[in-house]
Parts: sequence; structure tokens; C-alpha cells
Amino acid sequence: QVQLVESGGRLVQAGGSLSLSCAVSGRTFRNYIMGWFRQAPGTEREFVASITWSGGTTYSSDSVRGRFSILRDNVKNTVSLRMNRLEPEDTALYYCAARHTLQSGFTSWGQGTQVTVSS
Repeated sequence: QVQLVESGGRLVQAGGSLSLSCAVSGRTFRNYIMGWFRQAPGTEREFVASITWSGGTTYSSDSVRGRFSILRDNVKNTVSLRMNRLEPEDTALYYCAARHTLQSGFTSWGQGTQVTVSS
């Protein structure tokens, strides 16, 4: 297991930008696929984006594609989520997560960081 700590969430106006960061410790960071999820009040947690071990491949949900980008730094052991053109619908608690393979589930989770987008 790895330990994940998210940061960067805050209140932002619609149309603005924000970057979230996740610091990872405990195991070899480059052995993990990293992902971002979010959960708004009263809804289920949903996938936002993920990035493979070396950062060569990224995936993102339809709702954020073209606005959000995921990056990782295998030296600093961090994964970030750059969010542009934010919308009120992006308001949620954002979680960082880790898994070993594309077939396995995300088994390590952070505590989340709150993003609130005002209209």
C-alpha cells in the first residue's frame, strides 16, 4: 500500500483554473497507475482521469476531456490534475488513487481535497 495526500482544492469561479496535487509515499511510485476520482454530495464516486506508470498513456472521462489533464512526476512522487474552464458541475471532493495494473482495482486512496466552483 501507498499513502496518498491530496492538496490544492479551494473555491474558484466558473471559467477559472486550478491544479490539484497528490503526494505519494510508502512504496515505489513508478510501479503504480495513478488516478483521480471525484464525488459530489449525493452522488457516487466517479472516475476523472488516470495515468500509466511512466506517464505514457492517460485516460479521462468524457465530462472533463479537453479541460482537465493529468501529469505525474516519478522523481518527486507526485501526480497532479490540471483543471481548466471549470464549471459548477465540477464541484466535488477530489480523490487521488493508485493501482498496480490496468486490470486491478484502485486499492489505495487519499482523503480527498474539496473543489468548489461558484457560478
